[in-house]
Amino acid sequence: GAPRCGASLHELNKALRIELKANASCTWQIQRNSNQTIRLIFSHFKFAPSSSCETESIKVFDGPSTNSPLLGQVCNSTDAVPVVESSSDSLTFLITTNSVDFTRNFFVFYYFFSPESKTEDCGGQLTGSNGTFSSPNYPAPYPAFTYCVWHIETPKNSKINLQFQDFFLELDKNCQLDFTAVYDGPTTTSGLIGKVCGRAQPTFESSSNAMTVVLATDSSTSYRGFSAQYSSVPLPGPVEPDTFLTCSSDSMRIVLSKPYLASLGYNESHLQLNDPSCRPVITDLVTFSFPLTSCGTVKKEEGQSITYTNIISLSSTGNVITRQKNTEIIAKCKMENNSTLEVFYITRDNVIQNITAMGRYNVSMSFYDSDSFSKPIHQSPYYVDLNQTLFAQVNLHSTDPNLLVFVDTCTASPQSDFGSLTYDLIRSGCNKDDTVVTYPPLEHHGRFKFRAFRFLQSFPSVYLQCDIVICDSNNPNSRCTQGCISRHRRAVSPHTWKTNTVVGPIRLKRDLSSADPSESLTKAYAEETPNLQQYNFYTLAFVILISNILIVIAVILKHHKHQAGYTYQKIQSS
Repeated sequence: GAPRCGASLHELNKALRIELKANASCTWQIQRNSNQTIRLIFSHFKFAPSSSCETESIKVFDGPSTNSPLLGQVCNSTDAVPVVESSSDSLTFLITTNSVDFTRNFFVFYYFFSPESKTEDCGGQLTGSNGTFSSPNYPAPYPAFTYCVWHIETPKNSKINLQFQDFFLELDKNCQLDFTAVYDGPTTTSGLIGKVCGRAQPTFESSSNAMTVVLATDSSTSYRGFSAQYSSVPLPGPVEPDTFLTCSSDSMRIVLSKPYLASLGYNESHLQLNDPSCRPVITDLVTFSFPLTSCGTVKKEEGQSITYTNIISLSSTGNVITRQKNTEIIAKCKMENNSTLEVFYITRDNVIQNITAMGRYNVSMSFYDSDSFSKPIHQSPYYVDLNQTLFAQVNLHSTDPNLLVFVDTCTASPQSDFGSLTYDLIRSGCNKDDTVVTYPPLEHHGRFKFRAFRFLQSFPSVYLQCDIVICDSNNPNSRCTQGCISRHRRAVSPHTWKTNTVVGPIRLKRDLSSADPSESLTKAYAEETPNLQQYNFYTLAFVILISNILIVIAVILKHHKHQAGYTYQKIQSS
């Protein structure tokens, strides 16, 4: 046993059963004046569900305090039985828990040992297509405080089948005292396949040509241990070309060939998605096609990308222990930044078949005639007046309703390739032009307005390019909710998924020099028509006025024709 929260420990060896509640921060210091070092084994740990390493963990320090160098960290996601060794006769570990109301349980034991005994008479490198090994002293009882590590490597393009013909270790519920741990790779950090104790004849299978086996014992009770043999098994041939995954902004499509399934020992009748009600279409191929957010698909933010993952599980038979209880095909759509091609690659490990495809969200940008954003402008080029207010909207086309669109940066340029001459309207969510007004994120739309800029006075055409950030709307701390980010804060606010979109050209109504001939004629006629109508009106008025003057003169001259007949004749002739 041990005090509920922390202790100073000086015994030569000790086992600790630790139980902690929420909001704990407890430190255990192990120290003894000797020329020996310490081996510390966390043979069982149970943290609060869904806890992260940031909020709940065990930290081990190589020295007498938490200021000593950090040796390692254990948390809920640790896929191993952690074993830590100090470099001197002191070691410290700190356990912190979060605020979740849950009882955490840990079983830890340590012992001092001489550094030269670290190369116990067990363990080592095992190579070749097959071989055997056993616990120390087998079939006699194994020694107390034994720690052995065997590294097995078989020829390439093979996996390892490990069988224990005889197995007898001390038995307890969680295999906390004496245990054998098997890892799926060349080290103890490769991923735990399983941990066993008691009496059994377990069989394990790796996913590659490397496997690691560990035997750890305490001081209480010893039994005869184990005898094991391993053999190599050829991996299935390459994946059929008809087996692939494609991703779009709306859906996921998984195609599996029957020969590929047969290479795993299964046929189409064994397939099951996360949601069993989603069934494949079976022809010569087996095809699953479904919207991104359906059929039990799990969405997750991973750094600067968003992934959609679904699992095709295949019910397995037999008693072989693999890293997962069931063989699975994991299909993952990864929405990468600016991915323009849908490329897929397949990582084969026989037990877990990972099929990952790069996808891209479908994003477009349009101008609208008002802030109601109901009528898009389809005219291109878009002719505007100087200082006219322009309304722009970015549209995300996706079946995932839980996404937000955020306009991060918008730049104007007279060059369609956005060369050296640019003008910032928005930068990192901050308005750089005093006429810009941004609207709050609205589901699949990012909106802003601005006035036609001075660029148009100097250049015939202007293009607009915007960097768009897409976030999970369920994340309250995503980039889409943070608004303007200053330069010194930018590093701590990574985006989730980013792309850009371009719209243009934008031109002034009075400057049509860069338009094509037919467009110029149409626009010129439209703009010159009012002037032509005005010209025709004045011409007609002038003609009417002159006609009236001539009529008046004719009447006067006719009245006086007898007095001035010769004058009238002259006028008539002239």
